[in-house]
Amino acid sequence: MTTDGTRPVSDDAPARRDATSDPQGAKGYPDAATALDGLLRDGMTIAVGGFGLCGIPADLIEAVRDSGVRGLTVVSNNMGVDGKGLGLLLESDQVDKVLSSYVGENKLFAQRYLDGDLEVEFVPQGTLAERLRAGGAGIPAFYTATGVGTPVAEGKPVEEFDGRRYVLERGIVADLALVHAHRADAYGNLTYRFTARNFNPLVATAGRVTVVEAEILADEPLDPDVVVTPGIFVDRLAPARPRVKDIEQRTVRSRGAAPGAAAPAAGGDGAGPSTGAEAAAPVPAAGKEA
Repeated sequence: MTTDGTRPVSDDAPARRDATSDPQGAKGYPDAATALDGLLRDGMTIAVGGFGLCGIPADLIEAVRDSGVRGLTVVSNNMGVDGKGLGLLLESDQVDKVLSSYVGENKLFAQRYLDGDLEVEFVPQGTLAERLRAGGAGIPAFYTATGVGTPVAEGKPVEEFDGRRYVLERGIVADLALVHAHRADAYGNLTYRFTARNFNPLVATAGRVTVVEAEILADEPLDPDVVVTPGIFVDRLAPARPRVKDIEQRTVRSRGAAPGAAAPAAGGDGAGPSTGAEAAAPVPAAGKEA
């Protein structure tokens, strides 16, 4: 922290635009690639919202892949799946280090980790959320009991308070934060849709520069009572392209089955995990409700 309480920004980090340089709140860009123009560099740290394939900033991830930037450190709950989400950056060998909660369904992630080809720092899920929140709030570090006495705490200071041991965890501030939102207004105020909210609000606060893709761009300012992420945290905003939304795991029951009834066997009438994708609902026009 600097003497005035602000977070330090390295000389090569992009500057955050403020209200004085952007008086109309015009943060919009035509697409994800344009929104990332001038922000990407080799060796940077990128925090990415989403959980598995739910609520991931898919357009922004693809734009990072297409940029060819390399040597990235990625902070995310997990790394998507093979060929989807952040798995694209692993396939293109653009990631050197990952801070993540678990491997999940990504076989390439697991193999590269086991082969020693990818540096991985596993962080308990709640601790990862709090490290992102702390970074966004300007809190450099905090103590938690989670992970004490396990490899998670190795090399970290451990102190005892009221007879219980706690490990010191550092807040996370990334060079760039990538976020997926459901609705945004011109000022960058954001709302999220159901479980697609997940890590996105935390990630939005934890970047020196935050870029958002939104499914709906509202014509009017959002009602302050429904805003989850205030626009002060958002630097650039682009519309999310309509796309088929991939579902990592799908479990259903047959039509008409009573609650609590046994589901059909895998391969039966609609049961079992999905290997395909579900079509997304049509994207409403700007300013219209979903």
